Parts: sequence; C-alpha cells; structure tokens
Amino acid sequence: MGHQVIIFDFSLIRGLWETRVRKNKERQRKEKERLEKSSLEKVSKPLDCRKKGIPQSKYLKNGFVDTNENILDTYGKTPQLQKRHPLSDKPNKEKDKFIFQLSGEQWTEFPDSLKEQIYLKEWHVCNTLIQTIPAYIALFQDLRVLELSKNQINHLPVEIGCLKNLKVLNVSFNNLKSVPPELGECENLEKLDLSGNMEITELPFEV
Repeated sequence: MGHQVIIFDFSLIRGLWETRVRKNKERQRKEKERLEKSSLEKVSKPLDCRKKGIPQSKYLKNGFVDTNENILDTYGKTPQLQKRHPLSDKPNKEKDKFIFQLSGEQWTEFPDSLKEQIYLKEWHVCNTLIQTIPAYIALFQDLRVLELSKNQINHLPVEIGCLKNLKVLNVSFNNLKSVPPELGECENLEKLDLSGNMEITELPFEV
C-alpha cells in the first residue's frame, strides 16, 4: 500500500488568514470609534450642562444621556432657570463674613481692624512675617478654626486658653519653642498641628 502525499498551498492559507485579520481589525477599529463617540457624548454633554446650571432632569432620561435633544442650544430661552444663579452665591457670601484670611510677606502684624471683628469663626493666616498673636484673641469666643501655618510666630499667648469653642489649631512651620499649658483649657479642641516647629520637644501635661 503506497503512501499518500498531501500538499498544501501555504500561500493561499496565509492569504485567507491575512484577509480575516484585516477584516477583524477593521471591525475592532469601527467598534472603538463608535464607543468613543458614544462615551464622549455621555461625558461631555453632562459636563457642559452642569457648567450652565442645567438640571439633570433636562439631559437624562431613565439614567441615560438624552442624545436626541440639544439641550445646550435651547437652554437660555427659559429665563426662570437663569434667575437661580445669583441666589446660589448667597450661602457662600454669608459664610465668608465669618472667615478672616491673610497672606503675604508684607504683613508683619495683624491689622488693627481685626479686633473689631470678634464675631469671626475662622482665621486663615499663612506665609506672613507675623511673629505674635495679639492678646485680644481672647475676645473671639466664636472662633472654631485657627489656621496659622507658615508664619514667624514665636509663641502662643496664654489668652488662647479662652477659646472654649476652638476645634482646629494649626501652627505648623512657625518658630514656636513651647506650648502654654493654658491650651489645655480649649476643651473642644479636636485637631492640633505643631509640625515644623523644630524646637518643641514636649507638650505640657495639661495638653
């Protein structure tokens, strides 16, 4: 019984394989373009709508972006929505009245006008050349946050113990050498940051 010799034309097989590979790559490319276009619509449209203050209910239907309606073009023709924008700033302006902010190396001491604002709830003072905290800080009974990082403060006044409502004290990266025991009288203090004051080696027993 003789042997059968089977001969394959590998050039034909390679040709068929390469054709299939090209078609598959083409399908993948088209699918990728379709998904990218779809994702771009889902991401960019909500972002644009949010920037213009358009409610989600206007551009979402059943949790999906409504691509059939051009919300961005039609928005602005309904003045009742636009009237809400000025109102949204009121809470921030109301809160800012209770916050004192100061920064810059031109400041070597606290402004005199500060002593008249004892209703303040937060001080945010940083990157100044201020070395001392005024004793009148005891008058600020509503003070909750005292952020005094990156200044030149060399000591904390004993009057700081009068701040019964103080919750946050940050005096990091100053020139403090010690902490007064009166700080222990701040009974509501939740966060104390003394990092960056290299000469402080220990805290008073009261703290």
